[in-house]
Amino acid sequence: MNRTKISFEINNLPLYSVSYKNGRKGLEIQAFDGILTVSVQYDYDRRPLDLSTEIFEGDRVEVVFLEHRIELYINGEIRDEEWPDGKRLFESDDIFTPDMGVTTEECEYIEAELPSVASSFENAEGWYPGNGVFVGDCMPYVRDGEYHVLYLKDRHHHRSKWGLGAHQWEHISTKDFKTWLVHPMAVPITEPWEGSICTGSWIRNGKIEYLYYTVRRGKGLSAIISRSISRDGYHFVKDKSFGFEVSEKYHRSSARDPKVIMGEDGLFHMFLTTSLVKENKGCLAHYVSSDMEKWDEAQEPIYTVPNSEQPECPDYFKYNGMYYLVFSIRGRARYMVSDKPFEGFETIDDTLIPCAGVPKCAEWNGRLIFTGFKVINGYAGSMTFKGATAEKNGRLIFEDL
Repeated sequence: MNRTKISFEINNLPLYSVSYKNGRKGLEIQAFDGILTVSVQYDYDRRPLDLSTEIFEGDRVEVVFLEHRIELYINGEIRDEEWPDGKRLFESDDIFTPDMGVTTEECEYIEAELPSVASSFENAEGWYPGNGVFVGDCMPYVRDGEYHVLYLKDRHHHRSKWGLGAHQWEHISTKDFKTWLVHPMAVPITEPWEGSICTGSWIRNGKIEYLYYTVRRGKGLSAIISRSISRDGYHFVKDKSFGFEVSEKYHRSSARDPKVIMGEDGLFHMFLTTSLVKENKGCLAHYVSSDMEKWDEAQEPIYTVPNSEQPECPDYFKYNGMYYLVFSIRGRARYMVSDKPFEGFETIDDTLIPCAGVPKCAEWNGRLIFTGFKVINGYAGSMTFKGATAEKNGRLIFEDL
């Protein structure tokens, strides 16, 4: 993979420079009032992709261009990112006007494999990575006594990549809810056509760990149900041999958030957020597989709402002999209960789950632990948790951790 890097120093503020080729603006650099903005044009969309950060006189700036990602560094520290598609209009031999001492370097880029633990921190309640990165939808999973959280890495509060989001799956875990380990990114964007890696789920089958998700694509294209696989639970690789789309009876471009479980019938079941096209009703589509390779559509969705709103980020689990179906409407999660799998779900009293944005859960030490996010200035924010136990009729009793 080729990499283009431009470098320059912040001198003589304010600063303004533009690259032109054949009369077309490709790259615009501005530095005013302590803020640097780099605007890059692609033929995918008329709007530029903007990267910005705080700067000071004498700072060294580097902008790295890959086919699927742009990175902005100040003095060697990454400050912002964007995720392009289409052909970049700026080329390495373009001339900047006025000349501000920009140097351009071309080289090969090789992604290095990271260790299974990159760092650690204390207490994830109210936590987010910082430096312009926030926590989006969370996907908890318990493995070998450890509570793992996959979450959507968010920059620009869902505005990245022309509003497609450009979300990727980050990964942290804990053994005691005090000390948390940071693991390598589980599912990164690696192709320009990947608009966002949407919410999904984790399941183990034998010795293989599977992450299921949909890849949002722009311009109304169908979402692709995809997966990544791992043998150690820390380093995941995209399974490029796998992928399918929901049938035409469903709204295909909005299909997302697959929840995959193994049922007591020995089959694998997948529930997906989408809509019934003919009925114009939001629903959770139901797919079934015996081997996780070929997925067949069930006759009916597992749940259909009475209007056009789509039930997002589904979760499904069995707890204390009862079956639970969880989904969110406009970010607020609620649950339904049944004494049978896959049918007969009913509400009990107030079914809202008091755990901020689109929470999902995993059972840890006999208790349900929901994980969600609290909003900070738009989509995404900080991580938050809520514990729960159940009464005999299935009603959940929520408590702080």
